[in-house]
Amino acid sequence: MRQYCMPEGLSATDTDKLQSVIVNARNIRRGETLFRIGDTFDALYAIRSGSLKTVVTSANGRDQVMGLHLGGDALGLEGFENGHHACRAVALEDSSVCVVPLSAFERACRETIAIQRRLLQLLSREVVRKSTQTVILGTLRADERVAALLLDISSRLTRRGYAGNEFNLRFTRDDMGSFLGITLETVSRTLSRFQAKGLLRTDGKLIHILDFDGLRAV
Repeated sequence: MRQYCMPEGLSATDTDKLQSVIVNARNIRRGETLFRIGDTFDALYAIRSGSLKTVVTSANGRDQVMGLHLGGDALGLEGFENGHHACRAVALEDSSVCVVPLSAFERACRETIAIQRRLLQLLSREVVRKSTQTVILGTLRADERVAALLLDISSRLTRRGYAGNEFNLRFTRDDMGSFLGITLETVSRTLSRFQAKGLLRTDGKLIHILDFDGLRAV
C-alpha cells in the first residue's frame, strides 16, 4: 500500500504518521462510482491499483470526460473549493483506492509541514494538468491531441515503474474523444493512421508504441 498511497519525499516518521490516518483500501468494480457531483467532500483518495476517469455532465445532459487517473494519482482535490465534489469519479477497471478522511488529513497537515507541502504539490499538479489540457484542446490538431494523450499516459506509467511502450488503454474510444474534444470516429481514424505509419500497434485496448520520436513529431 505504501508504494502508491504514500506521497513521495516523506521521512519514515512522517510516512508512518500519514499511514495511521488512512482507512483500509476500498475496492471498486469496473463502472462503479467512487463519488458523485455534489457529494460532500469528506475524504481524499489515492489510487492504489487500476484506473478511474472523472466526468462532468453538461447542461444538455452529455457526459464530458475531464481526466484519466492512474495508480498513484490523488482524487477528490477539487472538493477543496466549496466542500463538495465537482465531478464524478468512475472506475475504468476493477480498482482499489486508499481512503484518507479529510479531518484526519487536515490534522496531519497541521502537525507535519512535509505533508502540507505535499498537498500543495498535488494541488499545483492539478493546475498544471488543467492548463495543459486547455492548451491541447485549444491549439492542437486532432492527431496531435491523440499523440499527446498517448505520450502522457506512457510517461506517467514509466514514472511509476511500468513499461511505457506497451499498455492497456482503459479509456474507450468514446471516452478518448470526449476528453480530447473530438469524435469517436476521428479517434479511430487517427489510431489507424498512426498504425499505418508504423508509429504504434493496436490490439483491442492494447497499445504498443513503436516509434516515440515519430509520435512526438506528429
